[in-house]
Amino acid sequence: MKTGFIGLGIMGRPMAKNLLKAGMELLVTDLNKEAVADVVAAGATEATYAEIGAQCDRIIIMVPSGEISKSILFDEGGVASTIKPGTVVCDMSSVTPVESKECYDRLKEKGVGFLDAPVSGGEPGAVKGILAIMVGGDQADFDAMKEHFDILGASALLIGGSGSGSVTKLANQIIVNNTIAVVSEAFVLATKAGADPQKVYEAIRGGLAGSSVLDAKIPMIVERNFKPGGPIRINHKDIKNVVNTAHSLDVPIPYTAQLYEILQTLKIHGHMGDDHGGIVQYFEWLAGVEVKKFE
Repeated sequence: MKTGFIGLGIMGRPMAKNLLKAGMELLVTDLNKEAVADVVAAGATEATYAEIGAQCDRIIIMVPSGEISKSILFDEGGVASTIKPGTVVCDMSSVTPVESKECYDRLKEKGVGFLDAPVSGGEPGAVKGILAIMVGGDQADFDAMKEHFDILGASALLIGGSGSGSVTKLANQIIVNNTIAVVSEAFVLATKAGADPQKVYEAIRGGLAGSSVLDAKIPMIVERNFKPGGPIRINHKDIKNVVNTAHSLDVPIPYTAQLYEILQTLKIHGHMGDDHGGIVQYFEWLAGVEVKKFE
C-alpha cells in the first residue's frame, strides 16, 4: 500500500519522516523543493498530485489553509482527477468545518473517504510522533487510517461526523492562544512589579494556575526564545477561522475577538514568524517591560 503525503512544512516534514521510519512507502510533494529533496533523501518518492491520486490508497494533506487543500484536490490535474474509489484522503490541516464538509461531500461522490484530522502538539509533537489528532468523518475511514495515526500521534479520537475534527481544533486554539495571552499579561504584571518571572513561574506551576501552556511557554519567554514550534502566522489564521465560524453560528466570542486583534497587531509589526509564545510581546509593548530572567 502506498501513502501520499502533500505538504512538507514545519509540521509535515517530520510527520512524513516518521511514516518512512515506520516502513511506509511514501509519495510526496510540496512547493518547497528543498523540503521535498530532504524527505526523498529519507526514502520517499517525489510525485505530482495526479500521480499521488492514481497510485496511493491513503493520502495525507498538511497545508496552511482549506483553500489550498481544495485546490490540491479539485483543481485541474489535482488529486481528485485520478483518485480511485476506496481511497481515503485525510486532511490534517487546520481548516474550517465548512471547508472540511465540502471536501467530504465532493469526494464521497467519487466513492472516496475523507477525514478532517487536525492536530495539536506543534513541531515538537510532530518530530516525536506524539501529536493529538482530532478526527471528523466516518468510522470505516478512521479505521483505515488508524495505522498512520498510531505512528504520527500519541492519541487519535474520532469526534463525530465530517467537520467535527475541525471544530475541535478551533476549540483547542481558543483555549491555547487565550491561555498564552493571559499568561503573558500575568507575567508582564509580575515583571513590572519587580518580581523575577522565573521564580514566579516556579512558585505557581504546581498550583491551580499550572498548565501545559505555562510549562511550554514561560521557559521560552524568559530566555527570549521565539523560534517557532507553533508560529503566530498559523495561530493568526486559526483564530480568524474561529471568528468567522463563530459569527456564522451566531456565537459571541468576546475574548477571542480581542485575541484576534492582538495577533493582528503582531502581524503588522512583523512577528508572524515568531512562536506563539511571542504573544507576550504585545503586552510588553503596552507596559514598557520585557519578561526575562533577572541577572
